[in-house]
Amino acid sequence: MRTLEWIYLIFNVVMLVWLIGGRNKPRNMVWGGLIISGVLLLVHGVIEGLRWPMIPAYLLTLVPLIVLFAKASTSTVVRKFGRVRIIGTSLLVLVYAAATIGLPLLFPVFSFDKPTGPYGIGTVSYDWTDESREELLTSTAGDKRELMVQIWYPTDKDTKGTTAPYVNDPKVYATAFNDVLKLPKLLFSSLSVVKTHAIQEASLSDAEAKYPVILFSHGLNGYENQNTFQVEQLVSRGYIVVGINHTYSSLVSVFPDGRVAQFESEGKEGFDQLQFSYMDKLNETWVKDAQFVLDEVEKLAANDPNGRFKGHMDLDNIGMFGHSFGGATTVQILMDDPRVKAGMNMDGVLFGEKRIPAEGVGKPFLMMSADTTVAGTSVMSDDEIAAMGTTRPEAEKYYKEVYARYEPLTAGGNYWMELRNTKHLSFSDLYLISPILEWSQGVDAKGAHHIVNDTTIDFFNHYLKGQSLQLDSEVGEHTSYSLKKG
Repeated sequence: MRTLEWIYLIFNVVMLVWLIGGRNKPRNMVWGGLIISGVLLLVHGVIEGLRWPMIPAYLLTLVPLIVLFAKASTSTVVRKFGRVRIIGTSLLVLVYAAATIGLPLLFPVFSFDKPTGPYGIGTVSYDWTDESREELLTSTAGDKRELMVQIWYPTDKDTKGTTAPYVNDPKVYATAFNDVLKLPKLLFSSLSVVKTHAIQEASLSDAEAKYPVILFSHGLNGYENQNTFQVEQLVSRGYIVVGINHTYSSLVSVFPDGRVAQFESEGKEGFDQLQFSYMDKLNETWVKDAQFVLDEVEKLAANDPNGRFKGHMDLDNIGMFGHSFGGATTVQILMDDPRVKAGMNMDGVLFGEKRIPAEGVGKPFLMMSADTTVAGTSVMSDDEIAAMGTTRPEAEKYYKEVYARYEPLTAGGNYWMELRNTKHLSFSDLYLISPILEWSQGVDAKGAHHIVNDTTIDFFNHYLKGQSLQLDSEVGEHTSYSLKKG
């Protein structure tokens, strides 16, 4: 919850308890409570914005009015049933207070941890079209592959400006979460007021001549800023992060002119969507997306029309990380594009045209996995497997191929970290949206994020900035994770 929400909520709950605690409250104090509550509501509404989970709290502002204008009753019936009335009223107040406090907690305006590095954060978005590639997922003849790309970059700490929202089109995203991920819109009703730590179109800090560049590729059904928890920490440490929205494979793509590209499943659902023949082919499009974005980044570094990035991108030190299908894309890019020096895959099955050879990726690489992902069918019930649209023997056959592709991960001195008590989406922002999601999955979202961030910064600081590496000292079993090195 936000600061003014807490202040308003606590004041009104205390006032409610005081008002029902006995009769004959001084009218001037009741009027004072009404005025203070009204002012707090006005300030909260103007500065933070009103939202539906706070409606029960907003109605508390009317309670002093009810007290002021209610007629005192001293009838025999009231006296006779006074105790019953008091008990009933108290129970109703307790239930109402619980709802008043509970709803904002269950449907919060989530926030991201304060970035720990010395830099502020700026952000800018681009609409880039690859004129060399036909868009295969539309019926429009001559349609070219068009991508939305968001770039985050270091700014001076005291930079002022408009704070960037988490998403620019919250209603579109809420609908997409419902349509694609089958999550109720209600969970995403506060997206419109979620803010990040980034300043829109701020000036790049000149504290360093150049900053290493890191590409980010989201998961299938994901979106370019789905790992804001991680991106902001990286940027605050002096990196330029480039997030790719893989059109028609993302949750949704919204273009500057208002066009919306929805997720296109190509008729694949459940287990059919996971088949290697389909996913390996789809991954080729994502690899080409990443390579095209790298080409455009090189153009920005050479001659940014706005002057922001010209000469300030360290193209000799480019990294990449991705979640899920974006992690698989990262592995393919590491093996296919000499421009990328180091990469991380967060819980992604190794889909793609190329297999990792027995000697390993050949570049610095870190794999991060949820323990439930590595466990495969051993932690899946028959009902869960059936819900995927397959049988246990078919699922076990599928995971046999998954494990075979994983086998050379650490070869050549690379790393594999397995996080305990995590799920596939622990490597994204999703569980921050509501504690309902977190509790239902039995995970600690921020606990996992802290491990991911510490490891990510350590990894890229070493391989892109030449700083000392802590990972080697962490190899072995720990309470929250295990780490292997090849």
